[in-house]
Amino acid sequence: MKIIQIHHPYTKKQIPDEPVVLVLGFFDGVHRGHQKVILAGKELAQQKGVKLAVMTFNQHPSVVFKKQEGENLKYLTTLEQKEYHMEHLGVDYLYEIEFTSNFAHLKPQDFVDQYIVGLHAIAAVSGFDYTYGPKDIADVAHLPQYAKDRFEIVTIPKETLTGEKISSTRIRDLLDEGNMEEVAKLLGYIYEIEGTVVHGDARGRTLGYPTANIRFKNSVRLPMEGVYVSEIKVADKWYQAMGSIGHNDTFGEGRKLTVEVFILDFNKDIYGETVRVRFNHLIRKQVKFAGAEGLIKQLNQDEEDTRDYFNK
Repeated sequence: MKIIQIHHPYTKKQIPDEPVVLVLGFFDGVHRGHQKVILAGKELAQQKGVKLAVMTFNQHPSVVFKKQEGENLKYLTTLEQKEYHMEHLGVDYLYEIEFTSNFAHLKPQDFVDQYIVGLHAIAAVSGFDYTYGPKDIADVAHLPQYAKDRFEIVTIPKETLTGEKISSTRIRDLLDEGNMEEVAKLLGYIYEIEGTVVHGDARGRTLGYPTANIRFKNSVRLPMEGVYVSEIKVADKWYQAMGSIGHNDTFGEGRKLTVEVFILDFNKDIYGETVRVRFNHLIRKQVKFAGAEGLIKQLNQDEEDTRDYFNK
């Protein structure tokens, strides 16, 4: 897969000179609804004998439209994770458009001319709710008038599960509840984050539970605070683990939110490693204990529950 980063306005030499089927969307989470749209584009590209291209943005449009601070936004997938999923879905070209004020103020006709026709799309594929400007004049219903018969338009209906639309918003709500099983159903994969193993306060070692302290991007959406059955990928191998998201209130108020992972049957030094952490199942919410003794007793139970989960 070739990644093409675009800052508006682009130059023609940045665009591969060949016809493509172009799939449009932001795709935060690359969930099952998104996958349906992308795979429909892939099937059409194969039928037409052309490459599959996907266009996404480097940040959410609300950063520009609502003047929202970027660090306050929490994404289901980082751009790097999005790239990983796109490659595995068989995308040939991934256009990452920098969503700037200049780009945001493109008129609908200019967007279609420059970012669909200009990218040599012979077909444009999107979800039913895709917009490329003000919703009342730039939704999929208006796309034919801007397309002017220059490319085929394919609109994919909403994907539902248990009668409700699969959406990034629904997934975020489930993350806030710690309902990881439902999150996985909507995503089509187990929710995970990426990060780097850094030094913490080493308190876990004194409790008999040495943990890997994971430094993650501020823009990453975490599940609710709690203890989880987890998995961690170190190098090319996944390990069974017990993960904790919380502030360690047992040892003082106002502590920084951390992600810590106790890896079962593991004793290697992995400081500095870039890792991926999956959150399979919520064992319990975070609890403030009176002291270390109560916490250790609970951690023993958490470990037992984790092992039982994997054994089943």
